[in-house]
Amino acid sequence: MFSCFSCCMSEDQNQQKSLKKSIQDYKDNKSFGASFANISTKSDGSRRRYITEEIEKLGKGNISADIFTYQELSAATQNFNPEALIGEGGFGRVYKGHIERKNIDVAVKQLDRNGFQGNREFLVEVLILSLLHHQNLVNLVGYCSDGEQRILVYEYMANGSLEDHLLNLGPDKKPLDWNTRMKIAVGAARGLEYLHETANPPVIYRDFKASNILLDENFNPKLSDFGLAKLGPTGGEVYVSTRVMGTYGYCAPEYASTGQLTTKSDVYSFGVVFLEMITGRRVIDNARPSEEQNLIDWAQPLFKDKKKFHLMADPLLEGNYPEKALYQALAVAAMCLQEEATTRPYISDVVTALEFLSVGKNQTETEEDEDDDEDDNDDKDKNDDDDK
Repeated sequence: MFSCFSCCMSEDQNQQKSLKKSIQDYKDNKSFGASFANISTKSDGSRRRYITEEIEKLGKGNISADIFTYQELSAATQNFNPEALIGEGGFGRVYKGHIERKNIDVAVKQLDRNGFQGNREFLVEVLILSLLHHQNLVNLVGYCSDGEQRILVYEYMANGSLEDHLLNLGPDKKPLDWNTRMKIAVGAARGLEYLHETANPPVIYRDFKASNILLDENFNPKLSDFGLAKLGPTGGEVYVSTRVMGTYGYCAPEYASTGQLTTKSDVYSFGVVFLEMITGRRVIDNARPSEEQNLIDWAQPLFKDKKKFHLMADPLLEGNYPEKALYQALAVAAMCLQEEATTRPYISDVVTALEFLSVGKNQTETEEDEDDDEDDNDDKDKNDDDDK
């Protein structure tokens, strides 16, 4: 087992709450829920102090993110100008902004202020992104809790989301080539690997989908939106029981039917997104013929016939992919999409397979060069024989 968040844990473990206890004490505590239920009755100053105090309790003083005022973020986004809007989802709108005092571009996510759930997600996301740091997780620059405002400030990712380049491809964007898709897949898998196997206890992401994979200027991926993240099972437990949340189509079948959540649930969701990357199809697409509307149902019979694998490649690739790599990629996707959670691979095994695929082009070129060399040697031998 890896050590616990070496970046933020002190040597005196007895004086620190575990990450599990830090979050669970507040998420499951009745007084916590009651306090949030009554938060709307507090004055603006009291609300701000309350949220700040809760974050400090959760992080045990380890929250390193900056605290921004609403006025500063309003100025950064030109009063949350619609023209600065770069994304919108179930948890709020995201604007591009510029923080003058840091001279950096940022993504400013204004959370839905209504209800207990938004406050809880706000607290969990601030905590997790302050304690967890990895090149494939988005960086939290800071947050704002002025009055009723719940705003998260992230590093700006110049190329938006994977969804923008894969499933919402505009006329001004070129389709992702095969190598870029494999690069994104392996980076996203490494992000999950960090959550599952380096974090202690493990963190289950619970919302892995194309819109939550952000891309920098070089198409390096980072996972974002951790409001639904859940601490994984510990102490010999096999799973965490929780109410089903996430996006339809991406949830693992055992989680959707029973609420039993494990890291293998994330592996299934990864398989869905990876299949979207290979095929260029959405997991649920009602615009397609009825038999093709559900990507997984459409793909399952094709997985069983190698001769039909080419039918699953995104037409926008125009055949520009290594055939062997396509077969291997589909094999990885199929393993992740196994109905039984126990038969799915661990994400570390997926990373290993994808790292091999991400250099497949070079390997293919090497194999072709070797074949050419062998052909040249055969021709030379033949000519020598003829001369004799």
